[in-house]
Amino acid sequence: MSYSNSIIFGPIPSRRFGISLGVDLSPSKKQCNFDCLYCELEGAKTVESMDTYPSVEEVISSIKESFIKHPKIEVITLTANGEPTLYPKLNELIDEINKIKQNAKTLILSNGSTIYNKDVFNSLLKLDTVKLSLDCVSEKCFKKLDRNHKSIDINKIVTSMIDFSNQTKNDFVLEVLFVKDVNDKDSELKLLYKAIKDINPIRVDIGTIDRPPAYKVKPVEYSYLEKVANFFDGINTNIVFKNRPKQINSFSQEEILIMLKRRPLTKEDLENMFDLESREIVDSLVKNSKISLVDSSGVEFYKIS
Repeated sequence: MSYSNSIIFGPIPSRRFGISLGVDLSPSKKQCNFDCLYCELEGAKTVESMDTYPSVEEVISSIKESFIKHPKIEVITLTANGEPTLYPKLNELIDEINKIKQNAKTLILSNGSTIYNKDVFNSLLKLDTVKLSLDCVSEKCFKKLDRNHKSIDINKIVTSMIDFSNQTKNDFVLEVLFVKDVNDKDSELKLLYKAIKDINPIRVDIGTIDRPPAYKVKPVEYSYLEKVANFFDGINTNIVFKNRPKQINSFSQEEILIMLKRRPLTKEDLENMFDLESREIVDSLVKNSKISLVDSSGVEFYKIS
């Protein structure tokens, strides 16, 4: 089977990662070790490995062709109709991509399930940005929401994420997707917070369902994501929400510093929360080095200096 016309999608402008070239490592069908309730693909039986996939040569050839057509690609994003780390020649593929990527960065979007596989772990260390999901920490919630293959152990995932964060010299981002009445309970939120603090990623993106899901589940409200962001004290937390509501208010310098001490705020947060005068105060605080604007793998955060 030839995959040459279906491996590549994009380039697509990404607010967080720049001009992204998508690389689908399972273009012919869904192959995943999760069957998440919120998945935008149709439900499917979980698998432990891929049984059909493009060769390394086909993937590299497709990327090279895309670079000729689109010379301004900023990031090569490894993904799949399913889980990209199930691709059996992942290590070889990453080595070959690193040879031809030019000035582009490499990124993988993974559900994090295979991080405790030593070969996968070592392969991911070679990527510029690794973005893994962590929707639940308790086994009960994990099985209910992510509907994982029986071979997967959530406790090993968290432990290996901590190890990976300690070893990687590149950007490590976590993503949590909240589903109403599933992983939005306070008990689960406390477990997530502790795990994420221990993992210590450069950033955590929190969001909810914004496309038709595979199963009958509902998104949480934006106000809940705000609650989570405030609860994740000391963590660079980026709220990802379509049609994010504007709640413009005026804040004093003291209020801004108290707010930033509780949690770093993104530029998007300021656009949606601060009036013009408040933003001018922020600019003044940056000039006086009381706060800093720090890049966190493509998302800029205002933090106490």
